[in-house]
Parts: sequence; structure tokens; C-alpha cells
Amino acid sequence: MKQVVILNSHPIQYFSPLYKQMTDSDLQLSVCYCSDESIKGKFDRGFGKEVKWNIPLVDGYHAVFLKNHSWKPSIHNGFFGLFNPGIISFLQKQQKSIVVIHGWAYCTHILAIVFAKLFGHTVCLRSETPLNQEKMKPRITTFLKHIYLRALFLFVDRFLYIGKQNKLFYKSLGIKESKLVFTPYAVDNKRFRIIYETTSIQQAREILKLPGNKKIILYSGKFISKKRPLDLIKAFHQSLEDNAILVMTGEGALREEMETYIYKNDLGKQIILTGFINQAEIPLYYRAADIFVMCSGLGETWGLSVNEAMNFGLPVIVSDTCGCAYDLIRDNINGAVFETGNISQLVNLLHEFLHLTPERKTSAFNNSLSIIDEYSYDHIISSIQSL
Repeated sequence: MKQVVILNSHPIQYFSPLYKQMTDSDLQLSVCYCSDESIKGKFDRGFGKEVKWNIPLVDGYHAVFLKNHSWKPSIHNGFFGLFNPGIISFLQKQQKSIVVIHGWAYCTHILAIVFAKLFGHTVCLRSETPLNQEKMKPRITTFLKHIYLRALFLFVDRFLYIGKQNKLFYKSLGIKESKLVFTPYAVDNKRFRIIYETTSIQQAREILKLPGNKKIILYSGKFISKKRPLDLIKAFHQSLEDNAILVMTGEGALREEMETYIYKNDLGKQIILTGFINQAEIPLYYRAADIFVMCSGLGETWGLSVNEAMNFGLPVIVSDTCGCAYDLIRDNINGAVFETGNISQLVNLLHEFLHLTPERKTSAFNNSLSIIDEYSYDHIISSIQSL
């Protein structure tokens, strides 16, 4: 049985079901956390409120919480916000293991990468960085960062890339193909499929008190600049689609600006801002929708909400900055990709996808389900088992 150690900053709702499934397979797993903020429920800067997830985050697998000795302890306080020297003794006591470290953002990540290598473990790095977004950053910033990463990467045995742009990022830094392993970014497909298979669109809309006679465009995410929610509001306003409503699940700093735009343009009956929706309830919104849109800009390294939407067969419209745009979306097959910030292009796509012929709608539905099946926990586990 292979020994696997995973280091995460804190329990994450997308990863916890994966770790349970890994434990149920033939992997002996330990997950080390540097913080328990997401379990206790703390103020989330993006949502602008205290958030505590309502699905289990540490059930069904072996979780270890390392003491954080930082003088400013928090996942929101930069590199030294997580300083957990206990990871060194933990790794020293382990049998030879596959050690997966999620990124290099914190001091503890660097300790884990260096000491796991020194103790003879197989060091695997899994990050989200897409090459297309690296090219958008100041050259001097990326130049200095890449010097640092090239040195750090000398301690890494395998690079677990999540998608095409992430792979290109590693290759741009000279990582050989033989060291690259595809571990796709995925959500708990099974959990979402259960809702899809057991709940009809009409039932979902009745539960959520959404109109049954309108087409629904869905946005799911924080109301923050990175997500560009006002782009979608403006595009919907310009589309003049009387038989459609826009449902935006989420919360954040831009809410007041969004509400002001909606009020000034008399869109209160056509645009619904739901507020924060927790993980247990969010599948019903996907089931109720006709189209899903993500219009994010720089900083959206992937966009897991797109994975979630595709588990309901939804056509997806995604901006070209999002990392997932290069993996999950096939133009005119299951959705479309538009230029980030191009409102007029988004207007045209909204009109096109709200008026799909029955044949194209069925095709997009089947293709979304087929594509997302390849981005699963099963694929991740298989890749790790092969190391």
C-alpha cells in the first residue's frame, strides 16, 4: 500500500471528498493542515462575511493539524501567515512516502518541499498557476519569481499539473515532460450528479422559488473585482432578453455597486442576488439553470464552478483568462469562450445560447457531461497511484 502525505494550508471544501475517496482506495493517506480557519468559521475577505462550510471537511480520512507558530497567524497574512515547523518532524517520522505539497505561497510549503526531499520522500508539487496569466503580470515580478522557482523546483520530483495552461507554465520554466503528471482539477462529480439525477429542473425551481417559465442564466462566485460580476450584469442588461432572468449566487465587496446598477436600470425583477449560498444548497441552483457564465479576469487560475455546472449538462460561457477555458470548453460543442471584458461579445453569446435549437441544446448537454467525466477524482487517484 502506497504511503501518501498531502500538505494543505487549510481544509478546503473541494478537496475533502477527494481525500475520503483516496482513503477508500489502496492509498494510505495522511493530510497535514497548517490552519483550521475554515472549520472554525472565520471572516472571508472575498465573501465579506464569516463563512463556515456546511459539508464535512475532515470526515473519512486521517487529518493532522500542525501548530502554527506564526506571529500573524492566518491564511490571509501572506508568506509568514503559516509557519508550521512541526511538518519537519512529521516528515522525518514517515516511511518513504509520496508527499504532495499544494503550492509555494507559505513558509510551511517551502519547509515541506525541502525537508521531504532531504528525508528521501518523493516530492510532488501541485499548483494552479496558468501560463496565460503569468504573461499578464509585470515582467520584473515574474523574472524574480521564476529565478526563485527554478531553485525551488530542484527539490521536486514530479509536477502535478491541473490543466493545459498549468502544464505550459511548468514547461516554460524548463520542466521536462517526464516529470509532468496530469492530475485534473476536479470537484465531487458524484455529489452533483446525485442532485442532477434525482431532482428535476421544475422541482429545483420550486424549492428555490424561481420562476418556472423563464430561462435562467447562472453566476456562482464572490462579488469581487477578480470575478468581474458587473460584466455579466451589463451584458445581460444590453441583451434585452425579456424571457430570461439572471441569478447571481454569492456575496462580496462589489454588491453595493451591483445593486446600484440594478436599481438605476430598473432590473430588479430580472436580476436576483441571492447572497452567500453554502455548499449543500448550491447544486439546486445549477439544476435550476439553463446557462452558466464565468467572466473572471486575472487571478481566476481555474474556476471550479464551471466543473460544477457541467455536471448538470449546462452550456458554459467562460472568459479567456480563466484557466479552465482551455480544458473544459469546446467552442460550439458545449459552450463558448469570450475575450475577458468584451461586453458586446458576451451579449452576443448570451443571445445565442438562450436561443439554442433543441438539437444543439441536447448536444451541448451531452458534451458537457462527457467532458467533465474526464475531470474526476478517479483520474487524480489513478495518477497518484502510478507514481
